[in-house]
Amino acid sequence: MKPKHLTTITFFCLLLALGLFISAMAQNRAQDATAESSYRLSGPYTHGNLTVFLVHGKDLTNKTFLTLQEALAQKKVRVYETRDVNELAIRNLSNQDIYVQAGDIVRGGDQDRMISIDFIVPPKSGRMPIAAFCVESGRWSKRGNEESAQFSSSENMIATKDLKLAAKRERSQEAVWKNVSVAQEKLSANVGGNVQAPASVSSLELSVENAKVKENTEAYIKALSGILQNKSDVIGYVFAINGHVNSADVYASRSLFAKLWPKLLKASAVEAVAELNKDVEAKPVVSEVVHTFLTDSDKARSEAREVTRRVKVVTREDEKNILFETQDRAANDGWIHRNYIRKQ
Repeated sequence: MKPKHLTTITFFCLLLALGLFISAMAQNRAQDATAESSYRLSGPYTHGNLTVFLVHGKDLTNKTFLTLQEALAQKKVRVYETRDVNELAIRNLSNQDIYVQAGDIVRGGDQDRMISIDFIVPPKSGRMPIAAFCVESGRWSKRGNEESAQFSSSENMIATKDLKLAAKRERSQEAVWKNVSVAQEKLSANVGGNVQAPASVSSLELSVENAKVKENTEAYIKALSGILQNKSDVIGYVFAINGHVNSADVYASRSLFAKLWPKLLKASAVEAVAELNKDVEAKPVVSEVVHTFLTDSDKARSEAREVTRRVKVVTREDEKNILFETQDRAANDGWIHRNYIRKQ
């Protein structure tokens, strides 16, 4: 082949490569624009050192879920003690799907536990194993009038970013116990009294229910609980503490978020009290910072793992952020919940 022909072919190959590169860049920009525009924010809504932005969007599923809290209250689910620190059993007695969220605390049994991964319990499920961590290290027996064989309620979620990361990222029981203790120490320092309960000094559940903690979180809850009113398209929220973005929870269902909102807000208020620094004035948080947090998290490298035949969790992580996306196989792997955490 003559050199002139080689030059012509090389030129056209370069043009083709350049065209493919420009096309790929345009597609990436389109994906980034879609990601940035997929959530609309309102806010900020602020009380003290806690700032909340609401996330607005469309319902992405027509499925309805019972939450673990309401299913236990209605006696439509049973959560059983197995005497294995890191595994419980759950049984759905109802004809509805039950959504269980990582971080849900179940009270009772031989030790209070937190569910360690998002989980969907199908109708009439029979007894199923469910992963858990102990959030009460010192007890291994019946407490007061509570049942030892089962768990009676789930009114609280774990608070503090470090505790969430210990459970969901490190998957370490030792790290969970350590961060429960740290949370108790911070709460005690900021409410002006020991929050450890005589019935079980290591119980996070009893510390959250401490009278001084409830008194200090009540102002946050009263100021922020009504911000969903007259807003029918809210699917999640992002919160910042002391002027720094902390975490976000976004759902494919408006009704699911609305039912979880009181529990989520309470956990955020507990963390705000634990992290309160009265000597430092928090800088205001702007929506651009929140958008960047969400979109950067969405673009991080991913890793998937199966929880059950129904549920898959995709984790996206970079140096600063981590995102846990719960997908429902019954909805063609559509996502149900996205939990964003700012690591730094």
